[in-house]
Amino acid sequence: MITGSTSYVPRREAAILIVDDAPANLSVLRKLMVEQGYQTYIATSGERAVQIAKRVYPDLILLDVVMPGIDGLETCRQLKSNALTQHIPVIFMSARNETEDVVAGFETGGADYIGKPLRMAEVCARVRAQLQIRNRSETQQEQAERLRTIVNSMAEGLLIIEPNGRVQFTNPACDAYLGYEEGELAGQSLSDLLNPLVAQEYLDYFTRYAADPETAHSHGTREVIIRHKQGTSVCMDLTLTPMYSRQPLFIGLLHDITHHKMSEDALHRAAMVDSLTKIANRRHFDTFLEKEWQRAIRSGAPLSLVVLDVDHFKLYNDSLGHAAGDICLQQVAQAINAHALRATDLAARYGGEEFVLLFAETDADAAFALAESIRNHVEALQLPHPRSITSPWITVSVGVATIHPHQMENVEALFVAADRAMYVAKENGRNQVRSSRASPAAAGTVDISALASH
Repeated sequence: MITGSTSYVPRREAAILIVDDAPANLSVLRKLMVEQGYQTYIATSGERAVQIAKRVYPDLILLDVVMPGIDGLETCRQLKSNALTQHIPVIFMSARNETEDVVAGFETGGADYIGKPLRMAEVCARVRAQLQIRNRSETQQEQAERLRTIVNSMAEGLLIIEPNGRVQFTNPACDAYLGYEEGELAGQSLSDLLNPLVAQEYLDYFTRYAADPETAHSHGTREVIIRHKQGTSVCMDLTLTPMYSRQPLFIGLLHDITHHKMSEDALHRAAMVDSLTKIANRRHFDTFLEKEWQRAIRSGAPLSLVVLDVDHFKLYNDSLGHAAGDICLQQVAQAINAHALRATDLAARYGGEEFVLLFAETDADAAFALAESIRNHVEALQLPHPRSITSPWITVSVGVATIHPHQMENVEALFVAADRAMYVAKENGRNQVRSSRASPAAAGTVDISALASH
């Protein structure tokens, strides 16, 4: 039984997943959440809830405790054990209101626990509170993890150096440049890596900076010869910048300016291509996306992402075999790649039967038209799919998202928006295009303000 009401409307649309095996409760809660302006998804079992959460990445989950199959507590455990869903706040709903029940809910990772019968005003207030916490929560751990990811994925080598010239930290690129294992450079001195005269110049600069940071101008970039672990010399550009903290530290950025051999270039290119489909792989796409993201921030131009999934591909593999499935993916990949015509476009296989395309300097309408052209191209291949309930041919479901990136945003917002749009395409019959617009209003958030289909 659910009682009470409220008229609160949030400032932006959030996605709520409601999980309850009672149709009456689902209906009332869904109506309430829609009235509040939330985008809602529903599941009648814990198993289905886990599947939807992995696909849609909702902002919050309202989860009934007592359900057939896996109950709410086990559902929460599975959500919290998966890296994709572990940070989604879960609010339990249950008529089991004894202390041990509530404690069990929190111990499995729940963010809140609401007793039944539910009171509408209380449900809305608790949902609103958890969403506000989530929107504010760029915790120190999350910030550190994001920074660690950026540092570890940098193409430039990075060193953190103490005022006495001791190396405190190096990133993987620096280790690879100089032939060291992870952490092996920590504790060594600049004098171990550089010519003694050059190393002394840097140490003198560190001393001047420690004495008077205001007058010690940035050391800038200079070409240096660094000793490789194997004893050879590597030509690098070294950029040194003070790090403002309680303990004086200095960040060194290394850029390799040694000419690479043709074979090394070929190996590098091969590492960026998916071995099956011969189009870009996920690593190449992620690197390309980051560069275009930063360029869009500087230019103010829109950036559009297309995410698509081959419909009923598991049934295709089951009926025709994996060899036929591989050939199908190759043909679909080439059809998709034919639409990435500019240097600022890139098509990639992102995993399994999922593909992505990035279109820089492309607004929402143009991106939608491109996505529809891709969908039509794949269907026009007329690759027979004997077990598809959508079409006699191979088809794709497509999600599109467009954003004008800003410095305080992150690229995950664009992916979440496109993925949610593709989910809507699948839920509404597949073989169609759906679009969403990622809102630039707040860092790291997604506001689906429009949905459309072909």
